[in-house]
Amino acid sequence: MTDNVLTHEVNLTDVAAQKVKSLLEQEGRDDLRLRIAVAPGGCSGLRYELYFDDRLLEGDAVRDFDGVEVVVDQMSVPYLAGATIDFADTISKQGFTIDNPNAKGSCACGDSFN
Repeated sequence: MTDNVLTHEVNLTDVAAQKVKSLLEQEGRDDLRLRIAVAPGGCSGLRYELYFDDRLLEGDAVRDFDGVEVVVDQMSVPYLAGATIDFADTISKQGFTIDNPNAKGSCACGDSFN
């Protein structure tokens, strides 16, 4: 990465960072970053995309969390400012969760927001 890489205000909890590291170790890859983006779709208008990516695109904002790079594209940065990515592993819920203070509401299934 270059010195002029933008940063973002998305946070990754320690639990989520450890889960990402574990998934990357299972994949045997050390060249992937966790990318979070906002895209049109879902019942409420916008949905989250969370996936591993080996690319770093122009305008991407990056933060490192103990060796886990989280990347947000330039268009998604304002929608995700202050959001926290966590990982839940309970009987009722398992997977990554996103607590976003910018979301005014979400659909009943939790897959999209506005």
